[in-house]
Amino acid sequence: MDLNATLIVQTVTMIIFVWFCMKFIWPMLMNVIVERQTFIADGLAAAEKGTRSLELAAVEKEKLLDDARGQAREIIDQASQRANGIVEEARNTAGQEGERILAAARANVEQEANRAREELRSQVAAIAVAGAEKIIAHEIDSSMHRDLLDKLAAEI
Repeated sequence: MDLNATLIVQTVTMIIFVWFCMKFIWPMLMNVIVERQTFIADGLAAAEKGTRSLELAAVEKEKLLDDARGQAREIIDQASQRANGIVEEARNTAGQEGERILAAARANVEQEANRAREELRSQVAAIAVAGAEKIIAHEIDSSMHRDLLDKLAAEI
């Protein structure tokens, strides 16, 4: 094989080209590659952090929902207890009011019965006096014997 000048010049040119690329172009390419790797790594880290934050937010959301459900149950239970208390209080009040009305009605009935008895006594006394006057028309003076008939009416 002949080594001629063309092959030697091409080899020297190639060595100079490789040296030039390694000295000036290669560092710039490596800087760009390193920056890109850093950018991608930061993006992946941010994505991972976002995923963890999303998972934590989902857990927190469930916890808050459970707390809210518990509070809602407590509020409903309290409202139910209060409603039962109000119903019981209304029943008691209605029972007391019914007893009061019943007592008033009984008192009213008793008063009416006493009035009716008094009216009946006076009517019986009047009938007795009228009957006695008719029987003994001239012998009994009604004003004189009124006290006797009042006592008789009181006993009836």
